[in-house]
Amino acid sequence: MRDTLRGVTAARIVLYTGKGGVGKTTTAASHAAYAASASASAAGGPLRTLVASADAAHSLGDVLGQRLGGETLLVGENLSALEVDARAEMESHWGSIRDYLVAIFRYQGIDATVAEELALLPGAEELTTLLAVDALARSGDYDLVIVDCAPTGSALRLLTLPEVARSAIRVLLRVQQAITGLVTPLARNVLSVPLPESSVFGDAERLLYRKLRGLRRRLTAETTSVRLVVTPERMVIDEAVRAHTDLALFELRPDAVVMNRLLPDAALAEPFFHSWGELQEERLREVRERFDPLPVLEATLAEDELLGIEALADHGASWLGVEPADAVLCRTAGVRIRAEEAFWRVEIPLPHASPDSLDVAKLDEDLWITTGTRRRAVRLPRPLARADLTRARLEAGVLTVRLSRPSAN
Repeated sequence: MRDTLRGVTAARIVLYTGKGGVGKTTTAASHAAYAASASASAAGGPLRTLVASADAAHSLGDVLGQRLGGETLLVGENLSALEVDARAEMESHWGSIRDYLVAIFRYQGIDATVAEELALLPGAEELTTLLAVDALARSGDYDLVIVDCAPTGSALRLLTLPEVARSAIRVLLRVQQAITGLVTPLARNVLSVPLPESSVFGDAERLLYRKLRGLRRRLTAETTSVRLVVTPERMVIDEAVRAHTDLALFELRPDAVVMNRLLPDAALAEPFFHSWGELQEERLREVRERFDPLPVLEATLAEDELLGIEALADHGASWLGVEPADAVLCRTAGVRIRAEEAFWRVEIPLPHASPDSLDVAKLDEDLWITTGTRRRAVRLPRPLARADLTRARLEAGVLTVRLSRPSAN
């Protein structure tokens, strides 16, 4: 399955995340190894597959039994891998923005090495990682790109950053351009402080209008999905439930949950594991109910460490089932806007959200939604800019917002 955006054919992307320690790296690697293997023939055939680590604590190379770096490495037939080196990639994306910040810090007397570190804007490394993944997906070299993301909290920051950063850079760019246009020509003659060149704004505009916009489209495309990896543990499941809400808020689509490290039937037949088996079955039922309609894929605990491509491919075949390795396993609705007789209705899926932690407000063309610690500005179509928010209600995991139509008079 491939996607076409603005005439560019791109690979299917699957991003794996979960609480630290649940086995997401092994899960991502086993999916990739299976997708690239000959054994995938019965389910659509081997795919040209790339597995990439976006976790700063890279362990993908350890699982594959290969020494990986920032360049893609062919590790098996149809299978490539890399551990994204965000800092090495930053130069091509931040360019003169970073250089200008370094100059400002040096002017203030800060040591050159420290200035380089301070010039790494919050979220810059995460954005660079996503831009690298997007470029590889658009390269035409792969049918499937699988990303081993950081643990849940960091992964959510990674995946929601394109939209958050785009809004922030847009405001900052307008303010700085207005100030610089008036002050810079005169100030250059009387001040020694470094002032931004036009190239700084050029890089910022390219980052905002081309790269971040394209990245946002890629992450919300139907051929990109997130898979949540869980184990039969209360804290792990609860964290995944919160992540599901946050992903839905930003229209990032999970298409499955992987229940990892389940005890095999042979072990459950032993009296010693009977109580564990009952708890495991209870947690499985809970996950199926709470994440419905997402399918729950069951990955059994391996008898030995899963190291090497062959072992990973066999494991992947055991839990991916008969579906093609690049299949989208579930399609969920995004934001919907309906025109009623006297008002507009905006429907936003927010599974598991609590009314107590939900806040909705409208400012100009944006609908601001806060749930827990996450906030998103949903851009509304122009006809809704003058509408007034009259009601917001959360029912059955869907936030329904009613906006009154302005009078024709």
